[in-house]
Amino acid sequence: MSPNPQWDVPRAVRVARLFHLVCGVRDACVTPFLTLYLRQLGVAPPLVGALMGTKHLIAACWTPFCAFLVKRYQKRRMFLTGSLLGSAGASLLMVLVPPVDRNLANLLCNGSGWVATTVLPLAVTDTVTTASGQGLNRWAGAPSLPGSRHSRALDTSGFPNASGRTFSGLQANSVGPVKGASTTPQALHPVSPGVRENSQQGTLEVGSATLGLLPGSAAPGNAVSLPKVQGDAQTRGRSLKRAQWTFVLSLGFVVLWELLAAPLEQAADDSLYEYLDFVDAADRSRDLWLWRLLGMSAGVGGIAALVGHLECFLVTKGPRGAIHFYSYSLASTLALAVSTAFPVPIDQQRGPSYKTVKALSLVRGDPRLILLALTVFWIGATASTVQNFLFWHMKDHGSSELVMGLSAALGLLGETLFHPVRTSLLRRLTRVGVLGLGLGCLALHLLYYSFIWSWWSVLPVQILSAMSSGALWWAVGSSIEDLASSGMERPLGTMFRGHFYASGCSLGSFVGGFVVMRFGVAVLYQACCLLLSLWLALFLSVQPRLPQERRVSYSKLLALEGSDSSDSEQGSERDWLVKAMREEQVGWKI
Repeated sequence: MSPNPQWDVPRAVRVARLFHLVCGVRDACVTPFLTLYLRQLGVAPPLVGALMGTKHLIAACWTPFCAFLVKRYQKRRMFLTGSLLGSAGASLLMVLVPPVDRNLANLLCNGSGWVATTVLPLAVTDTVTTASGQGLNRWAGAPSLPGSRHSRALDTSGFPNASGRTFSGLQANSVGPVKGASTTPQALHPVSPGVRENSQQGTLEVGSATLGLLPGSAAPGNAVSLPKVQGDAQTRGRSLKRAQWTFVLSLGFVVLWELLAAPLEQAADDSLYEYLDFVDAADRSRDLWLWRLLGMSAGVGGIAALVGHLECFLVTKGPRGAIHFYSYSLASTLALAVSTAFPVPIDQQRGPSYKTVKALSLVRGDPRLILLALTVFWIGATASTVQNFLFWHMKDHGSSELVMGLSAALGLLGETLFHPVRTSLLRRLTRVGVLGLGLGCLALHLLYYSFIWSWWSVLPVQILSAMSSGALWWAVGSSIEDLASSGMERPLGTMFRGHFYASGCSLGSFVGGFVVMRFGVAVLYQACCLLLSLWLALFLSVQPRLPQERRVSYSKLLALEGSDSSDSEQGSERDWLVKAMREEQVGWKI
């Protein structure tokens, strides 16, 4: 290679946009549907929350360490290749995780779609009478049809709830025998209360807290023999071991997968920014996140349509949802091909960089940055509940994966389309006003989610994503640019997104799983709405009392050098640098 390489900036930007577009499609293939797949495997909500919380925690702690190592040893190209290949292979390991209900491994497709048994285990199994020859709407799996809105509720009193309290009143003949029915052992997945019988399909859907099978739960008049009780206890023990084994394998594979995939985005961004900084063209990379959003919106809608219509032709055996991981691996392979042309700086800087430590000390010394960091933390804690359990909530109301993918795509497209009004919105409302508007819209968003009533009702509110997600990050980015010292904008932005937001997502996932187990998804969203409302009130009351100083951005001041002011103006009062220093002492209004 020539010692004086030519910097082809337009080509580098085009390759970076394509890379972010493909990576957006890649992430959308699995990330929105991962918790839904875990539900289909039979993993309980607290364990799902623990698994997702661990995933976010690894992203918050492991990513900066990997970025430090990559920059120190200058192995960016090798790291990009290894991350893409490793994450593609690790994602395929999830297909090998056995479901709690072993019958799921023998699902076959007939002419009308999947023939599935109801997935019910976690801690306890029961015997449920199901109609033979008809596909069941699995509480934890297969898409429910809109026709399920005609279902009538059955009395669930008589089943013990998660805390061990038992309600009386369940009649033995509440669920009568079905003609041609067969009795199959099935496990009960605990998420939201309610038992529904679909009169159109002859389907029984069970959704409650973890049910224990008590010896006295048999119908009145039926004698329960000691061998039968012992056999039921052994069955429960085997079901519990299967559930534990499923969770342990899922956790191990997800941890390995996250260790390989999490640092990819930051390593690619660092490489691109260093490449462009050599020719002072870093401003051309400001819109790369839009390409990632476009890729995610196309990917989440495309994979949902693919799963809904073609999975029976592509995957004829195994748990439903395996095609997500196959698509992820395929997109990773495509991203690997693009990464061969990804811009990597030639004259790389030697020695480690301590900008992360500087950014942390900068946050610690500025009360406004501390308040902003806490705001981002709580945004992550509440947003994680949407990422983890919104599709569960939609599934309970009859949504198919196609509707779920369409709802996610609408939210991402809304955020992208509202980007042109970013500058005018920030100018009219100020960054504090936009941040307050975003928090309020996110609270309303969560409150609406708690009251969805049908499979389609989540679609109209997705336009709020432009404010509840887009406006929030616009305001955060603008605040960082105003409060950061020279050269620290990018490290601060990376810290806010990679550390504070991911840490909030981790906490929200851990707590959210237990809330869903005990109270349900609707109560979780109402609690998050209340939390955000309280934090919004606290933020608006504390923000005006903070010292309204502003650091001098010398890159902006240098742009004023070519303004209309001339050297002949009277004294140093007209000198732009003296004026800037005086305004810094007085304090600028934000």
